[in-house]
Amino acid sequence: MLIHPWDAADDSEWREWLSSHDFGQLIAGGTGRDLPVVTPAHFAFDGDRTVVTHLARPNPIWPLLEEHPRALLTVVDDYTYIRADWNTTADPAHGVPTSYYATVQLEGDVRLVDDPVAKAALLDKQLRHFEPDGARAPVSAAEAPDKRLLPGIRGIEFTITGVRAKFKFGGNKTAEDRERIGSRLAERDGRLDAEALAQLRRRG
Repeated sequence: MLIHPWDAADDSEWREWLSSHDFGQLIAGGTGRDLPVVTPAHFAFDGDRTVVTHLARPNPIWPLLEEHPRALLTVVDDYTYIRADWNTTADPAHGVPTSYYATVQLEGDVRLVDDPVAKAALLDKQLRHFEPDGARAPVSAAEAPDKRLLPGIRGIEFTITGVRAKFKFGGNKTAEDRERIGSRLAERDGRLDAEALAQLRRRG
């Protein structure tokens, strides 16, 4: 991924953003495969260097992670299309469109979690993240119905070893350009325009 200096994010910026973005794509490659396996998944990030998630046992990603326990977890959000005529102060007939977006790509070592007690603990971490006020009882490796259901999944503990984070929101533009583009985003008010506008103003 190309990251210009004006689009780069420091540790505090990407960590704060990732703490409120918990759905991404887990990507794993394998020997002799033409293409990697890409699996969408909810996950829980501890704010430091660990991500936990789980997937169904029939998922095709498992043989690849067993062969090579490394993966890439990618998250993209706050994206929008910037029209050609918005993105220029010259002749709008010759403007160049662009995209605004935030993305974090995490490289990591993967530990597969198959022990029932460890899986139950991992699921509890995810439940506490997604349902802090939920009525769901703690997951039990010994009692029904969890004892019957746990064999149908495998857990993943993902330890972050590298990060590529990009927040592309007109960082190479002047303050006047950003204000003009921001006004257009506010007027259009399409899907994720408000999120992109908030990023544009925050990074301005």
